[in-house]
Amino acid sequence: MDNNMQPKDYQEMVKQRGPKSSIFKNCLRAFIVGGLICDVGQFFSVMLLNAGLPKEDAGTCVSIIMVFLGAFLTGLGIYDDIGKFGGAGSIVPITGFANSIVSPAMEFKKEGFVLGVGAKMFVIAGPVLVYGITSSVIVGLIYYIIKII
Repeated sequence: MDNNMQPKDYQEMVKQRGPKSSIFKNCLRAFIVGGLICDVGQFFSVMLLNAGLPKEDAGTCVSIIMVFLGAFLTGLGIYDDIGKFGGAGSIVPITGFANSIVSPAMEFKKEGFVLGVGAKMFVIAGPVLVYGITSSVIVGLIYYIIKII
């Protein structure tokens, strides 16, 4: 490769040699996988509501069940295959959050529990948590100030 290659030329080379992907096909797969994950969550929600759990408690239990399923399937190596097929459809639901924590924990287990699992577990999910919590605090403060005025 030429070290003097311009960024435009490099982008053209990447476009030619990179895998071709269909946006429609990827969106359809994401829609199907995300929908199926949501259907599983809805199934558990209906089952818990029919068992007599209040709606708020059922929602909490469904979240716990879905996080467990995401982590469990990641541990078995199944969720990675789901992610390869479904793309964003497997990342956006709460099961994707579980996957983003368990995957690095498994990968860096060899480095020990403190410097491996503990330090690397939130490599992917950490920024999401930081910006999510920060933005929710900012929005909460704005809401509080508006309510005072």
